Amino acid sequence: MITFPTPLVATFVSKEGHIATNPLNEQRTVTADWYTTICLPKVITELRKINPEGKIILQQDNASSHTAQKTRQYLTEETVELLDHPPYKEAVDAFKNAVLDLPANKWNKCFENWFERMQTLLGFVMVFVVTVF
Repeated sequence: MITFPTPLVATFVSKEGHIATNPLNEQRTVTADWYTTICLPKVITELRKINPEGKIILQQDNASSHTAQKTRQYLTEETVELLDHPPYKEAVDAFKNAVLDLPANKWNKCFENWFERMQTLLGFVMVFVVTVF
């Protein structure tokens, strides 16, 4: 299991680059309340600065904070279009199973330098990345 030092952050990127980074402060979990009141407003504001006339298309995984009614309602109100998470695929599942079979020390080693670079760059450790188109 990978453990992350605090503070945790949620960071958003688009094809244009970095959009926003939101620290979770003392939280260890992303909730729908935090996601819709703190995180997404900052992301949407930044996206509208970059492209005021363009539509926002957001792809996120199926985490409970992403699929919650509160989140879906917020995104609808903000006219954000959701790009569906890819459906189950045998090849993806096989890859995930292979990755999950790796011992924790080998898995952690794969990302050791990456996390160090992220800490240097952001001063935080990234929890997840949501792709924004």
